[in-house]
Amino acid sequence: MDGCRTGWVLAEVPAGGRPPVRATVTVIDHIATVVDRLDDPDDDLELAGVDMPIGLVDAGRRACDTEARARLGPRRSSVFPTPVRAALDAPDYPTALARSRAVDGGRGLSKQAWFLLPKIAEIDAVITPAHQDRLLECHPESCFAALAGAPLRTTKRTAEGLAARAALLRPEVAGLDELLADVASRRPRRARTDDVLDALVVAVTMRAHRQGGAIVVGDDQLDPRGLRMITIVGVASAPRKP
Repeated sequence: MDGCRTGWVLAEVPAGGRPPVRATVTVIDHIATVVDRLDDPDDDLELAGVDMPIGLVDAGRRACDTEARARLGPRRSSVFPTPVRAALDAPDYPTALARSRAVDGGRGLSKQAWFLLPKIAEIDAVITPAHQDRLLECHPESCFAALAGAPLRTTKRTAEGLAARAALLRPEVAGLDELLADVASRRPRRARTDDVLDALVVAVTMRAHRQGGAIVVGDDQLDPRGLRMITIVGVASAPRKP
């Protein structure tokens, strides 16, 4: 899953079979939809990854963020510092900033992180430690870097960057160009092409994780709610040329 302006882009791929595999893309309102499916023994959804922090520290940095940033080198800014838990329910940015500085040695809160707080809070409200064998944090930019063998040179906001990411996914997702064209034609509730590509690379990486072939970073530190702070950052396989 990848957050979009009106909810979450959910890309689904089959757990078995050889790549490339068929994928479906939908937009859901709330992360609880996926949690409910994971809890339903009759649903075929087995494992999910989401591009959003799971687990928040009281102060300091999460080891998984530090490791993910180090892997990305010049693209490390795509991994933003995760907010501290005290900022989670702040009513406005100045309050969140003040709370962060008060509990975290003066360290502030970026505007980017502030804008994501509602979605972080959305996940935090429904996930429990028991869900973390089925719902895990996964970072798309790191996953693309793992497929390419190095951080991508272009951002996903450019045509060149979108093309590079699509090229990396073609060996994994059957009919990718047709899928992207379909999404573009119907624009499901403001899901942009980069949102769809991010959701797809998360799905591909979670498929590899189910098969024991994904890279996981973090020190298994627990947050105050008992949530493990780890991040899946890519498929552990030979790189592909974008």
